Amino acid sequence: MDDPQVIIIGAGPAALALAASLAGLGVRLCVLADHEPTAPWPNTYGIWGAEVDELGLGHLLAHRWSHCVSWFGDQPTHHGHDYGLFDKAALQHHWLEACAAAGVHWRQGLAVSLRHDRQGSTVTTALGEDLRARLVIDASGHRPMFVQRPDDGPVAGQAAYGLVGRFSAPPIEANQFVLMDFRTDHLSAAERREQPPTFLYAMDLGEGRFFVEETSLAMAPAVPFDLLRDRLLRRLAQRDVAVEAVEHEEFCLFPMNPALPSLEQRVLAFGGAASMVHPASGYLVGSLLRRAPGLAGAIATALANDSLDGAGLAAVAWRALWPAPLRRKHALYRFGLEKLMRFPEAQLRQFFASFFALPEAQWYGFLTNTLSVPELLTAMLRLFATAPTPVRLGLVLPRDRELSLLGRLLVMDRNPS
Repeated sequence: MDDPQVIIIGAGPAALALAASLAGLGVRLCVLADHEPTAPWPNTYGIWGAEVDELGLGHLLAHRWSHCVSWFGDQPTHHGHDYGLFDKAALQHHWLEACAAAGVHWRQGLAVSLRHDRQGSTVTTALGEDLRARLVIDASGHRPMFVQRPDDGPVAGQAAYGLVGRFSAPPIEANQFVLMDFRTDHLSAAERREQPPTFLYAMDLGEGRFFVEETSLAMAPAVPFDLLRDRLLRRLAQRDVAVEAVEHEEFCLFPMNPALPSLEQRVLAFGGAASMVHPASGYLVGSLLRRAPGLAGAIATALANDSLDGAGLAAVAWRALWPAPLRRKHALYRFGLEKLMRFPEAQLRQFFASFFALPEAQWYGFLTNTLSVPELLTAMLRLFATAPTPVRLGLVLPRDRELSLLGRLLVMDRNPS
């Protein structure tokens, strides 16, 4: 094939989502990864049913639940929204099939260096091979080699330990999905007071199989897997549930609140490399599905402009990926997460009970990052007005770097470009 116009580094969900969108627009594309693009993905990916339906991809779900609840006290909170779990292999095949139909060129190798000149960029692999394109996109995950971010303090990680298996008794009700179970009757008073809060995320997979996962919201440093595993097993034991067979263990750790990458750099990022994980909810795949087509369109249009040099092309792509409204929302979410990371267990449960008491459109739009900036601010103000006094005090009193995060948001509003 002719030299590629774009090189994407990576072969995970972010890389394939953007590759499929670019290839569908006729962009000559090379995808470089250190493993085969068909290699199985290790983690599970959940999404709200309405969100995947709006994208027309409901057929890619392996499971879907209408009985969706959380526990923040003695009674369950019913969410009234379907929740789905992607069939990872089907989602991967969906994108690979689109890439194959458009003739995407795959190269296996480890990218070790990147250099730029006026017209484009060159990636060098560990075997000394040079690959050249007008634009390079790093979609290699949360620890990209080439993407630069400002260092503005510790990055909080959401850690989770989970397992798929069979149990001596059902750990949750039949046909149920549990988003957050913050009940703590399996912990001592000292543990609840001195250790970080965690919650159960669980789902009935049918035929006697369940997925149960002990999760921390976000902590810096992240909660150790050993502690999460111990809490999960003790939570199950408190309910007289024993693990009888383990089909799969999941160790999940990803950054929740990294700063946005520098928008002036020549290499573009996408997915975790671009800080696209929702800083408050941890969701990513829905954002990939929504944002990949628009970014691909902006890149394809810019590539058709031969007068744009490499720096100009990258600048257009960064503006399309992180326009001012999305940057403002990201800053608001980071500020909010910084607050929640300080909350003890009781205060955190009060916060989430108040959050899910908001009008459905507000809490759903908050979690899916589909609210406008004014709508997001309205939801946050309503939450503050309706929350119990301990929650309001926790939201008002500044600690650590919260003021600096708020200050950056205010500066951004004065410089909206």
